[in-house]
Amino acid sequence: MLNALKRQRKRQDAERERLGSTWTDHDLVFARDGFKLYRGEAGGPQGPEKVSARWRILRTRLKLPEEFRIHDWRHSKVTNDLEAGENPVEVSANVRHHSPGYTMARYGHSRKNGARRLAASGANRLGLSSLV
Repeated sequence: MLNALKRQRKRQDAERERLGSTWTDHDLVFARDGFKLYRGEAGGPQGPEKVSARWRILRTRLKLPEEFRIHDWRHSKVTNDLEAGENPVEVSANVRHHSPGYTMARYGHSRKNGARRLAASGANRLGLSSLV
């Protein structure tokens, strides 16, 4: 997946260079290309149908199951980052949630299990495992 995203980045950088001032950078992974300029510019968000079509092609190339949605990958990334102990403020900003509170409310359920394991481990080291 990461290699596919790197190739996408290179393609998009080449398109940005080719179009020059026609490209309006919105800091998107899958920006609209210059094939058909929309309002005289490229670089903005693509229509959802185009992103979905590209995702289906990528999913097939990677031999992922048909039911694997692009959003599942995003969800996995957030969950894995939080479980790895990454700062929730940074994780939230990275996925452009409106607040860390939203991120934790949405994804914090997996952190509860980690907190329980941590508490049990600490209690066990102190000889208090019967209380947990």
